[in-house]
Amino acid sequence: MPRQASSQGLTWFQDARFGMFIHWGLYSIIGKQEWVMHTDRIPVPEYEKLVSQFNPVKFDADAWVRTAADAGQKYIIVTSRHHDGFSMYDTALSDYKVTNTPFRRDPLAELAEACTRHGVKLGFYVSLLDWHHPAYRFRAESGLAWEDYIAFLHGQVRELCTQYGEVAAIWFDGDWPHSALGEENAYFAAGGSFEYDKLYDLIHELQPDAVIENNRHAEPLPGEDLQGFEQDLPGENTTGFNETTVYGLPIQVCMTINDHWGWSREDRNTKSARRLVHVLAKSAAVGGNLLLNVGPTPEGEIPALHQERLREVGRWLARAGESIYYTRAGVIPAAREYVSTLRHDRHFIHVLDYVSDCVILTGAPQHLQRARLAASNTELEIEREGANFFVSDANDRTTIYIPPELRDPLDTVIELF
Repeated sequence: MPRQASSQGLTWFQDARFGMFIHWGLYSIIGKQEWVMHTDRIPVPEYEKLVSQFNPVKFDADAWVRTAADAGQKYIIVTSRHHDGFSMYDTALSDYKVTNTPFRRDPLAELAEACTRHGVKLGFYVSLLDWHHPAYRFRAESGLAWEDYIAFLHGQVRELCTQYGEVAAIWFDGDWPHSALGEENAYFAAGGSFEYDKLYDLIHELQPDAVIENNRHAEPLPGEDLQGFEQDLPGENTTGFNETTVYGLPIQVCMTINDHWGWSREDRNTKSARRLVHVLAKSAAVGGNLLLNVGPTPEGEIPALHQERLREVGRWLARAGESIYYTRAGVIPAAREYVSTLRHDRHFIHVLDYVSDCVILTGAPQHLQRARLAASNTELEIEREGANFFVSDANDRTTIYIPPELRDPLDTVIELF
């Protein structure tokens, strides 16, 4: 059986609750999202011309990490190589890499140093799929074998686990067993096994505290530490490709701040801070983390509007973070208007919608007889009806009155005690 992440690593991950996802690569130059090589049918020789154009002169690793810290995000997961096959670090295993651009620097090394300075942990996205590597896509033409690609893939993971200090997470993508392949995407097909048992053991040996997620949209395999949900909350499948069964592992929800992962020039559908806080609260309420994505520009900047939305979330966390960090799934059943989180023996209600001047709960443990605002400790009027004092009952009723002037416009957090 493959190893798993250490208990310390898993506990840290679940306590952190909020991270930043970063999709950045050559595709940012085109400004049409990270799949543009496929969606626009750009041949490899044409796409390779972007290498000579990549020069993000405004890239500032410290600024990126400070943005994450200001948002209340405890870790960053950044693309080391996406499906286009271009490595965003100084790999020794390929010349198709960022240090061979006019930029010449290793942004992952700079991010690792900045993360250490600011107390933010670092993890890496690794694509299993590669639209550029000859041993993945062009074996017949190149004479290479699938084993050559596996050596490259595993070798890059070894580099990431040995050259950048402590690694918090490795996030794999590009293996979707439930996705049909047709003529238009036949070149996505792997040439054999990714040898996950060896790959996961390699990570857990070199970085025992690092958690592994594989975005397969299927039941997690042995050696994987998390179950992921893409653009959906756990148990939901609005996208059509998420697994709706929740398998009991720690959970991570990854979501875009607008409609795309990589920078898209025309995408103005940026989520409101209220929506982002609600997704964060709903993720925590079922015991999950939110990994919220940004797509930096070709100049190397996180878009200003995205920075502002992140800082709005950070300001809310400054007054309500105790209801998110170090929490586990709430025991008070969720309703349309609210969800709950649990921090040791502290019960928090997140009021997400106001349909009246009060919020009415069912199933709250009966020993909780008082309520106060988490942000100010202001005590609120509460009425409890039904059920035994010592146990919870789904048929009981707890009514908490929230004066309009005390409501938080993003999420009013109430502690029951």
